[in-house]
Amino acid sequence: MNRRNFIYLLGCGCLSTYISGCSTTPITDRKQLKLIPESKLNAQAAALYEKVKEKEKLSDDINTLDKIKEIGSKIEYAISEYFFVNNIPDPTTNFSWEYILIENKKVKNAWCMPGGKIAVYTGILEITKNDNGLAAVMGHEIAHAVAKHSVERASRGVLINTGTKIIDIASGGKLSKINTTTGMNTVGMLSQIGLMNPFSRKQESEADYLGLVFSSLAGYDIRETVKIWERMKEANKGKEPPVFMSTHPSSTNRINNITNWTNEIILKYPPII
Repeated sequence: MNRRNFIYLLGCGCLSTYISGCSTTPITDRKQLKLIPESKLNAQAAALYEKVKEKEKLSDDINTLDKIKEIGSKIEYAISEYFFVNNIPDPTTNFSWEYILIENKKVKNAWCMPGGKIAVYTGILEITKNDNGLAAVMGHEIAHAVAKHSVERASRGVLINTGTKIIDIASGGKLSKINTTTGMNTVGMLSQIGLMNPFSRKQESEADYLGLVFSSLAGYDIRETVKIWERMKEANKGKEPPVFMSTHPSSTNRINNITNWTNEIILKYPPII
């Protein structure tokens, strides 16, 4: 049994005595561990989102913000309609969607907090170029929230911390002695590289796939997505960390995966609006 299966079974077996934490990701049906209430993370995210709005410089480009909201609304509707038509519980029913555009051309990024709180940085617009490109990026970020990746990561962190303490006790405190001797959190570093990072890359790939699905359902041309990552790869040339140290797949791997998925998704998930 590999270590990820062990962690999953430990969480779903040992911890199920006091909380039901096993579920699956919408559409991909990947098994998930959820020990943290989603409502708690949504509330924390909403509070943090308000702080971001106070701290960051919000763009006065109303036209672009309206475009972001328009694309977001189409994706919102497409997601809900897809789950309704297929008689599947809608994972966004408790979302309070909101969109902001942050003025920062140096940051080529966007994100979506739990509960549908979305931010787009003006720097990413140089990469997206058009509506299809922007929909691809937003679809990816929204996919993280729909798939409850933040809940999953928080739950996994709790489990790893608990497991580390158990192992430390079982080993007579050897792990603590290693940390004291080396002056560094060896266990934390190893768990980050060996467990959390590979798992995060799996989430990123899943968000890539689901983002393509959601964008396609919303009527956008997902063939633009490969072009985005080609432009991103060029923009990040020489700056990507080794894959084993990164929480994201390499641009090359992403491009290959998206290329392989695109035609299948266009046929399987045509526009629903």
